[in-house]
Amino acid sequence: MASVLVVEDDQFVRSALIRHLTEAAHTVRSVGTALEALREVAHFRFDVVILDLGLPDLDGSEALKMLRGITDVPVIVATARDDETEIVRLLNDGADDYLTKPFSVEHLSARMAAVLRRARSSAAEPPPSPQLRVGGLAIDPLRRQAELDGVRLDLTRREFDLLAFLAGRPGVVVARKELLAEVWQQSYGDDQTIDVHLSWLRRKLGETAARPRYLHTLRGVGVKLEPPGQGGLRGPAGTEPAR
Repeated sequence: MASVLVVEDDQFVRSALIRHLTEAAHTVRSVGTALEALREVAHFRFDVVILDLGLPDLDGSEALKMLRGITDVPVIVATARDDETEIVRLLNDGADDYLTKPFSVEHLSARMAAVLRRARSSAAEPPPSPQLRVGGLAIDPLRRQAELDGVRLDLTRREFDLLAFLAGRPGVVVARKELLAEVWQQSYGDDQTIDVHLSWLRRKLGETAARPRYLHTLRGVGVKLEPPGQGGLRGPAGTEPAR
């Protein structure tokens, strides 16, 4: 059972979500505006927020940024917008996942379960390992800070999780399926979410897929992180990495 905040101004959709979540034994509070949502998270503890973007008082993407300023509660964005650029922006603004309307209650349940698993797994983890170093990268899991050549990196929560996971296995090719399971706590999904985060992480590391320094993608195999100049970037049977 989880404590859920539903932020949705459409009364029909809102009622349907409340009914479904309540039947699934979750505790639900609901509001119809961004301002009310900010007040709720400031006064109550929630396990997950379901945030509609089409709010009457403030665009949901702006509300997301404001939420991220006061809480780390997982946020699942519900949006009718399916533009890839918009989705990328939402993920980088702090959304933990997103659903494109219309969506089924089964789809919502699966996404919520994955987000809650991830959050609870993180809370139950033992103290993080000491600082990780890969070339000029220094990653401190305890403080959730990362530096490149002594310069602090401004990473989103998911970008940091992805970088730290790969840095804990330097030079090891990690399959996308494993990244979904370990970083996103999802047993299934498409590659778009991983590609989005890899793309933005590369930008912050000062590299591109065509000219990688730390992050190397092997076509059909996975991703690995290693110091610049290490070489050994061939995949199985001598295949070249994807650029």
